Amino acid sequence: MFTTTLNKFAARMQMKVPTFIVLMSAYFALVLNHPVVSKIFELSNNVSDVWFPYTAPLLLFCAFLIIFSVLAIPYLIKPIMIILTLTSAIALFAAETYHVLFSTDMMENVFETNTSEVSFYVNAPSILFVIALGVVPSILIAMVRFRYHSSWLKEIAHRLMVVLIGAVGIIVIALTTYKDYASVGRNNHYLSQMIIPAHVYNTFRYIQKNYLTTPLKYTHLGQDATLTPAPNGKPTLMVFVLGETARGMNFHQNGYARETNPYTKNLGLISFQHVSSCGTYTALSVPCMFSNMTRQHYNKAKANARDNAVDIIAKSGVKTLWIDNDGGDKGVAKHTTLIKINAEKKDKNCNGSTCYDAEMFADAKQFIQQDHTNKFLVLHSIGSHGPTYWQRYPDQDARFKPACNRSDIENCTDQEITNVYDNTLIYTDYILSRVITLLKENASDYNVAMIYISDHGESLGENGLYLHGTPYAIAPKEQTTVPWLLWLPKQYAQQKQFNLACLKQKALHQPVSHDNVFHTLLGLYGVKTADKDPTLDLTANCRQSAQ
Repeated sequence: MFTTTLNKFAARMQMKVPTFIVLMSAYFALVLNHPVVSKIFELSNNVSDVWFPYTAPLLLFCAFLIIFSVLAIPYLIKPIMIILTLTSAIALFAAETYHVLFSTDMMENVFETNTSEVSFYVNAPSILFVIALGVVPSILIAMVRFRYHSSWLKEIAHRLMVVLIGAVGIIVIALTTYKDYASVGRNNHYLSQMIIPAHVYNTFRYIQKNYLTTPLKYTHLGQDATLTPAPNGKPTLMVFVLGETARGMNFHQNGYARETNPYTKNLGLISFQHVSSCGTYTALSVPCMFSNMTRQHYNKAKANARDNAVDIIAKSGVKTLWIDNDGGDKGVAKHTTLIKINAEKKDKNCNGSTCYDAEMFADAKQFIQQDHTNKFLVLHSIGSHGPTYWQRYPDQDARFKPACNRSDIENCTDQEITNVYDNTLIYTDYILSRVITLLKENASDYNVAMIYISDHGESLGENGLYLHGTPYAIAPKEQTTVPWLLWLPKQYAQQKQFNLACLKQKALHQPVSHDNVFHTLLGLYGVKTADKDPTLDLTANCRQSAQ
């Protein structure tokens, strides 16, 4: 009986290719593109034509008729549509849950995310969502049996008829509502990035830009780099803690009501109050802040083809090391010794998929104590990486409760999300205090200092947004405002001739950004080079000799 039922169902799954194209076009227009259609309805409040938003799904349907007719290649149509459906279901979940836009930049972020980070987003709701809207439709697609016309001429004619219907529909909509689409589109350029499966097109763009383009000629910077020796004869030891997903507005040092900096509050840190990031995701912000390019002129290909701040520090005769606990150096450590924390091991700091940032200290201590020469150490922390925030700190360090101890954070209350996020900041503060303790322990052998800055911020549900990665032009301040802390003990300031009062005033009042990092880092370390721009070096007019 089951076989008979199955055969009857299979018989019903026989259809002609044009029918299949119409069904798939309807599914993509009405189901998989729900976010963009909903957004157009939301934006249509300022449009006089009451029927305008209702043309959006029809316009998408007509466009898909044309696109899928082109993709309807014999023997390949089903594999193509299965891939599109599965990836589109994943994209839809991200769009509906986290309001992610799959632009070229976001695809860069996706492709440069490691497997352990991907696992942070896998949970029961995401799996069920993808099964329901991706896997089940894909199984149905696989079961379809195409019935072709008796001749190729008839087959082509029917395909052309589908294309013609789609083209006529687009023309009619354009003639009747063009001014409304022009008005809405002109003020909301991101709408095109919301269309699913735009992620496929942007994937090809990412591949073309990163793997199919001739590399640029390498530009050497800092060839003249020299390090000014300290009057006391001690070498310099600077630790640069590169934060992840920490937003400046949640730092108690910056006026946040909650005590999120309990470990460093009495350690004399200088906190810059108004800091903006280069991007809203790690793969852009990290190489950008270490390059000599500003956010406005940043280009990844150029950044990869030139020396960065770490390279120039090394050219001045400094031993450098990058310890990574956050998915890679994003190309910054290409000329530097790189140690990657193995998240697959299991010990007091690692659970087999992720490690607490304290895991970096063993390698850090070994690097610091192996000899006494000028050193620059980068600790790339996992910090506040979501959505599995609760995995960033030990259970006993959860000060704010109840916390959102689940990856489907959209199902937590706003307070629970804020609690778990703030707990990650407290643990980051603990890590910073341990770095400072380590530096103090070695202050007899070095002039020591620490810098902490985050790559980008994070949305915690404000205006329906979660996580990060929103295109910068429309990104909220939660994703672009980051903390920047300096720990410069008196010995370091005296040996480098810094006026701490001047730096503190700048930190309180001057708007700064990742644009300043390259030049300020060289200035703080004491590296002289013609490639350092004094106008972007925050230490340039805060030296004792300049007072």
